Amino acid sequence: MILKYTVSWIGMVIIAIMNGVIRDALYGKRLGELTAHQISTFTLIVLSGLYLWLLGLAWKITSPSEALSIGLIWLGLTVAFEFLFGHYVVKHSWTRLLRDYNLLKGRIWILILIWITIAPYVFYTLRS
Repeated sequence: MILKYTVSWIGMVIIAIMNGVIRDALYGKRLGELTAHQISTFTLIVLSGLYLWLLGLAWKITSPSEALSIGLIWLGLTVAFEFLFGHYVVKHSWTRLLRDYNLLKGRIWILILIWITIAPYVFYTLRS
């Protein structure tokens, strides 16, 4: 099961990219970068939750430890993707990439990381 969920993380990347495209195309410029970032963080939490819920209908997580393992794998993959892809492909500076972790400046990206880490356990618990 862990392998299936690890591969299914790619769907999360697609959802996140689509979320960013929608943000940039529909409301990003009108609301300002910070507000758009905050809204898209919450929409990504909802969309990723829906995605994980649907995955759980097809592939049942069988134990709390499996749920936590999936969450930690998704966390590691997300952080690695964000920094490696963001820096080496998109060419963002390390400073820019780290900026999204500054809660004191309203940057709430870390909520995504917390959510994808605990969501498998949350949904496992709700289904048990």
